[in-house]
Amino acid sequence: MSQDKHTPAPRSTGTDVDAFLNKVAATPAPRPEAGKKGRLLFALDATASRQPTWAQASKLQMEMFSVAAGLGGLEMQVAFYRGFGEFRATQWLTDGDDLLRRMKKVSCIGGQTQIERVLRHALNETRKQKVAALVFVGDCLEENPDTICHLAGEMGLNGLPAFMFHEGDDVRAQQVFQQVAKLSGGACCRFDANSPKELHDLLSAVAVFAAGGRKALADYGKSSGNRAVLQLTHQMGG
Repeated sequence: MSQDKHTPAPRSTGTDVDAFLNKVAATPAPRPEAGKKGRLLFALDATASRQPTWAQASKLQMEMFSVAAGLGGLEMQVAFYRGFGEFRATQWLTDGDDLLRRMKKVSCIGGQTQIERVLRHALNETRKQKVAALVFVGDCLEENPDTICHLAGEMGLNGLPAFMFHEGDDVRAQQVFQQVAKLSGGACCRFDANSPKELHDLLSAVAVFAAGGRKALADYGKSSGNRAVLQLTHQMGG
């Protein structure tokens, strides 16, 4: 993991969260095929640098799935990379308990990032059957930014927004993640191990959006009283 130690990235603020949620609201609502659930692809960096937050990320992921399942549900696929070229993806799942059992078996192993592989996988999946959104959680980038951004542009053309959650202070990674979000039509937000509630709020917002679009998100905001989601529904005129 390479970092620019001389120019630390600014910490996430309430304004950052508001901007992220506003971007979610502005993204075109997903349109699942008739009789089918919305699909959300959740991808994780499982290399050694993420070990301190891996358990927390798995828990938050499960909570996000539960929120969306209560609104009509999602089909969710979880993908991760780690070690020497290892990349794995689950089947499309609707059983939250099954998802949790699978994720508990995963541990972090040192290796380089494989974000290019994540984006190619997301594109392949949405070409088979529409995927509403990609959520990616990672802390660094060790690949060619031009290749990554080209794939993000393809995602934008295919109506597949990437919601990039950046952990840590790697300035180069943050800049590329922001470009990926912009080119794909998604959003980028920073988080760290000290802000689990903020991450949970943002992930829940994306999950609800993937399950039912902006209307479902507005209804969820009203019923939950969640500050971040209420701010989002306010931006939507809800």
